[in-house]
Amino acid sequence: MTFGTEKPRVLDGIAIAAEIKAEVAQQVTEALAQGYTPGLAVILVGEVPASQIYVRSKVKTCGELGIYSEMLTPVAESTTEELLALVDSLNKRDDIDGILIQLPLPAHVDTNKLLDAVLPEKDVDGFHPINAGRLLSGASPDEVLAPCTPAGIIEVLKRSKIAIAGQNAVVIGRSNIVGKPVASMLINESATVTICHSKTKDLPAVTREADILIAAIGRPGFVTADMVKPGATIIDVGINRLDKAEDVERFFPGNEKRREGFEKRGSSIVGDVDPAAFAVSSAFTPVPGGVGALTIAMLMSNTVKAAKLRRKS
Repeated sequence: MTFGTEKPRVLDGIAIAAEIKAEVAQQVTEALAQGYTPGLAVILVGEVPASQIYVRSKVKTCGELGIYSEMLTPVAESTTEELLALVDSLNKRDDIDGILIQLPLPAHVDTNKLLDAVLPEKDVDGFHPINAGRLLSGASPDEVLAPCTPAGIIEVLKRSKIAIAGQNAVVIGRSNIVGKPVASMLINESATVTICHSKTKDLPAVTREADILIAAIGRPGFVTADMVKPGATIIDVGINRLDKAEDVERFFPGNEKRREGFEKRGSSIVGDVDPAAFAVSSAFTPVPGGVGALTIAMLMSNTVKAAKLRRKS
């Protein structure tokens, strides 16, 4: 099933991320001319291979764009109090504009207490209650540090010239990291927003009303074609690993490239949207190469924004 006579447009997150990074690099050049270098500190507690790869990517991107960065690696046994002391020391440093605490933290660490200890003006992840409140209150995008993935979603829509104002937007998922903040940001852009979750009655009936459908529920291929309004824009936030060959074939039937990739790596990935559902849409973000590509770019953008805002106050 396809919508209209044209193929759906693929919203290229990699290309959009490259645009944003180029803009950030120019902003860093301007900051240097004004006598300061934006600085980011990343705290990685313990040795989690996936987190190590992600953090190294963040540090590498900082270097490419001219942002000063530090990677701090306290041992996994560090106590909440020891980590709070580390955050406090970074809060006091003028050369550090952004502090990011890589999640998840070890089970014995009080995650909320640690996140709340980061100064709101250095909270480049946008998780601090004060920043969440600013977002909810409709603060100007230029004056608030928003969570990176939701901010990336808005950038994808705007830079792809997809209308937001007056559109029905449905968000599947109510997490503090994606669902709730992206709903606030869509409201601030004058969309009519519905948030859905596991208790939503007749979910397909709700999602079929969406002009913009955002899937952030963490379940592979959850959104099927019959849940999508013909011509809707689909934003797929999910990244789910497939470890069984039959699942790869179910979501990507006859796709030799996917099959070969699975045989080589032993796994493949799919979003929260069944790829067959994209054919119903007018535009969609692929997985990989969609929203995920924006997260680090928006972190860099937030770091430069934090540096600017700190020097205005």
